[in-house]
Amino acid sequence: MDLKKILPVFSYIFHPIFVSIYGALFYFLVTRSFFYDSQIYVTLIQVVILTLLLPLSIYFLFRSLGVVSSFTEATLKERQMPIAVQAILLLVLLKFSISKEITTELFYFFLGGLISSILVLASVILKFKASLHMIGISALTAFVYGLSSYYQLPFVNLFAFCIVCMGLVASSRLYMKAHTYPELLVGIIIGLTPQLFLYRYWL
Repeated sequence: MDLKKILPVFSYIFHPIFVSIYGALFYFLVTRSFFYDSQIYVTLIQVVILTLLLPLSIYFLFRSLGVVSSFTEATLKERQMPIAVQAILLLVLLKFSISKEITTELFYFFLGGLISSILVLASVILKFKASLHMIGISALTAFVYGLSSYYQLPFVNLFAFCIVCMGLVASSRLYMKAHTYPELLVGIIIGLTPQLFLYRYWL
């Protein structure tokens, strides 16, 4: 098997647009016994609409208008509007859909995502192209670690799998010549830092 031929697949599987759904699914996998099924379904539907369906619709609109040209590789100029839209949609999600009192850990996961979005938007304005893919997979890895530790669950293999996926995504971005090492490193920092900082508020 030629690993280089399958590396680009990881750029699609762990595209930032899917990370919110992965995080929400993992959260409800861990905490399912605390919620009614209807609560879980309603929350997941809201997450899918606001973090996947609406962003995809807006992406195709932007593409038709020539604002963006690629789903996985975008220039600095092309990043500004999609990232700003993502931040606004995350803010809407936090304001109207995810309850801090009821789904506390998930609330802080998305709050960390909002902070990361603001940080990466600032980096774009400063003409630095941090890796959105690494921000997403790093935030998800930190959330898996934090939730597993908080509930004292033996998800060592899953956490190890997330670490491996981080390496594969980074390799994929390098192989596709989408990013440099510094851009990947800054992406990891922007993804990890808000999640680890907010972890204290779960306790």
